[in-house]
Amino acid sequence: MAETDGRAGRAAPRKRADARRNEQALLDAAARVFVASGVEAPVRDIAAEAGVGMGTIYRHFPTRADLIIAVYRHQVEACAQAGPALLASGIAPHAALTRWMDQFVDFLVTKHGLAGAMRAGHPGFEGLHAYFLDRLLPVCTQLVEAAVAAGEIRSEITAYELMRGAGNLCAGTEDDPDFDARRMVGLLVAGLLRPPTA
Repeated sequence: MAETDGRAGRAAPRKRADARRNEQALLDAAARVFVASGVEAPVRDIAAEAGVGMGTIYRHFPTRADLIIAVYRHQVEACAQAGPALLASGIAPHAALTRWMDQFVDFLVTKHGLAGAMRAGHPGFEGLHAYFLDRLLPVCTQLVEAAVAAGEIRSEITAYELMRGAGNLCAGTEDDPDFDARRMVGLLVAGLLRPPTA
């Protein structure tokens, strides 16, 4: 009996880990569909993108608002975890900041796609902006401070200003195919570099 219990104990964490990975894959798929087709995209499109049945989506997220909130939080967490990982990877701090800002743009595009739905007044949407700032502002601050300390970028810009600037560059771009928000944010980050000394 003890041996069976031991196997069950090992299987349960693996099952939970598999369920988390499946849910994360579903949220990634939903984010892609939301960016491409808007938050009113049919659930069947999200299910097809994720490679799951529609019942799986409804089991995890009974309402569209539940799914939107989960996508938003998932994207924030992915961005929050990327910053320290990039700094620990051994690349130069400005390169880490550049790569993180690129991922931040991905999040902002998704966020702006969700903006209309988030104004609908669902109680679950309250506090998401504060959550966004609480999780991402310290990460961006860490990246900016590391690049300043390395002497790579100017010291006069704050992380909040950088995030706000990127947000402004990404706002309303989904309907303008001639504007490349990622390129513009890349230019913004490149502009932080200190000029080479003579």
